Amino acid sequence: MFPIRDHNPSNRTPYVTYGLIAVNVLIYLAMLPLFGDPRALQSFYYDWALIPAAVSEGQLLHGLFTSMFLHGGFMHIAGNMLFLWIFGDNLEDAFGHLPFLGFYLASGLAAALIQYIAAPGSIVPVVGASGAIAGVMGGYLLLFPKARVDILFIFIIFFKVFSVPAWVMLGIWFGLQLFNGLGSAADVGGVAYWAHAGGFVAGLALAYPWWTRRGGTGFWARNDGHPPHPEIIYSRSNIPTVRRKRK
Repeated sequence: MFPIRDHNPSNRTPYVTYGLIAVNVLIYLAMLPLFGDPRALQSFYYDWALIPAAVSEGQLLHGLFTSMFLHGGFMHIAGNMLFLWIFGDNLEDAFGHLPFLGFYLASGLAAALIQYIAAPGSIVPVVGASGAIAGVMGGYLLLFPKARVDILFIFIIFFKVFSVPAWVMLGIWFGLQLFNGLGSAADVGGVAYWAHAGGFVAGLALAYPWWTRRGGTGFWARNDGHPPHPEIIYSRSNIPTVRRKRK
């Protein structure tokens, strides 16, 4: 189950969102030759990823920042950029270009710090933009909790698109990060659940002053938790439902 689009149009071109996607993709493309050489890839990660144990010794502090522009494979970057494309343009529209860039980077740094605190002695490299993007998702939840998001649900051979309020999709996503974070060790390889949860909370906190300056719950009431402009109505999805044939 993952989001494929929202119904929240952007009033202006999201240059920063597009730029962040472009930077992440270009860095990933530049890294492609390393994926054929595990030793070279490991060396690169140890130079530029977040290594909590090194940070604890006062070394490689730049990894707190550079790690948010590195990815571990095609599906990793594809999923992250999809989430950024869906949710990033709306926050950039609300905050403005440069404030949104600051918001994104601050969320990513907060996510990296939370992951570090969860396992300060880990030598496992941490990479990915998902902490910063989790911050974008947290801000989106605060500003537009009832904006409609289309999610693609896949179960074996069953495909179906559902439209749900943002608070449902994002709430479930955040709950899964907490559940998985509590149920897994933070100092082993895998998904950095605490970076996701930390980035999400950081995004909520960073978006809170903007929300309160515009009336808080009054901001919600003016548009019933939706964006302050008409939503997009998509035609019926052309994603088919595949059913097993009877013999």
